[in-house]
Amino acid sequence: MENILLKDNVAGLEAYFAAGGYKSLKKALGLGPAAVIDEVKKSNLRGRGGAGFPTGLKWSFIPKDAQGPRYLVCNADEGEPGTFKDRELIRKNPHALIEGMAIAAYAIGAASAYIYIRGEFAEEAAILEEAISAARQKGFIGRNLLGSGFDFDLYVHRGAGAYICGEETALLESLEGFKGQPRLKPPFPAVKGLFASPTVVNNVETLAAVPAIIEKGGDWYAAIGVGKSSGTKLFCVSGPVNKPGVYELPLGVKFSDLLEKTCGGLKPGRKLKAVIPGGSSTPVLTAEEAMGVALDYESLAAAGTMLGSGAVIVIDDSQCMVKLLQVLARFYHHESCGQCTPCREGCGWIEKIMNRLEAGKGSPADIDTLYSVAENMMGRTICPLADAMAMPVMSFVKKFRPEFEAHAAGKCCPPEEPAKH
Repeated sequence: MENILLKDNVAGLEAYFAAGGYKSLKKALGLGPAAVIDEVKKSNLRGRGGAGFPTGLKWSFIPKDAQGPRYLVCNADEGEPGTFKDRELIRKNPHALIEGMAIAAYAIGAASAYIYIRGEFAEEAAILEEAISAARQKGFIGRNLLGSGFDFDLYVHRGAGAYICGEETALLESLEGFKGQPRLKPPFPAVKGLFASPTVVNNVETLAAVPAIIEKGGDWYAAIGVGKSSGTKLFCVSGPVNKPGVYELPLGVKFSDLLEKTCGGLKPGRKLKAVIPGGSSTPVLTAEEAMGVALDYESLAAAGTMLGSGAVIVIDDSQCMVKLLQVLARFYHHESCGQCTPCREGCGWIEKIMNRLEAGKGSPADIDTLYSVAENMMGRTICPLADAMAMPVMSFVKKFRPEFEAHAAGKCCPPEEPAKH
């Protein structure tokens, strides 16, 4: 099928406009806010940042009688390890994001919108600034949008590179100029978000899908994919495959087809060992589980994992699962904001145990302690970062325990050879 998001040669405004760009915005302004929200609800578009929450439903949570300003925020703080789809989308099709944000802002009554982008993405931030400037000159951003009486302005805000700011309330704290730490909920952002005003936060991929939905209709989009998992998804595939990269495919595609047909299979001499299907925070699948699963929200949930951001991390038989988990433990310990004790202490404890096991200095009791610590972190913190650490730990230990037992017995991996220059 033809790509909806990753189209060729539409990065510039003129090319995007020639391909039908900004016609959906004009159509949306004629439909009215309620009709736009209904169309997005009908499409079954779900949040592509990881949570998978229905987008139109989220927009409808803005109180209709709310006084004062409302805000739309795009989460472009793409920090989940293995995930690189949003920056690819910004490079190739920035105006789809801008048009989608203009439509979403109109639907919820937000005159101001922000793109919160990870600070390291300097190139992508510059692309967005240029695209916004071009759209403003043509009247797609600014006062009295296309003569509708609706005012819309859009700003790019660069973060400081904290994984925690991918969580929407920590993002809002950072956007307001405070330390990026998650807020207690309720109140939820739809009621009290940015600057204590009603706010919707959506992912880049989510918002970029909106123009096509308005152009062709919610029913058209809902017919793509399977069941409650409608539309296409950007899958970013990394690991020892012949063709790693970002691919747009209908939800429900089989992992085996993604691996063999789209990515050209594993590199010669490699054998599939495991797959992390939705970014590093999602539970791992064994090779057998992965080869039999479809990549959609419901199928992956039934398999005991999640679609997450759609970051498919392929692991071959040359990799040590203990070493991989040690790397993840170091990352999540470093990125914990420290606000919640179970996360702050639990991530640190897990990293210490993983360091011992990886060095061959652990004990069999460490494996049970590792699992117990992770289990007691689940669901006990303000945000899901503790869960993001706990879920990989529990799944790695469950499915690859013999490797952990070997390390506990002192049979650690051989030291890596120094790089040759």
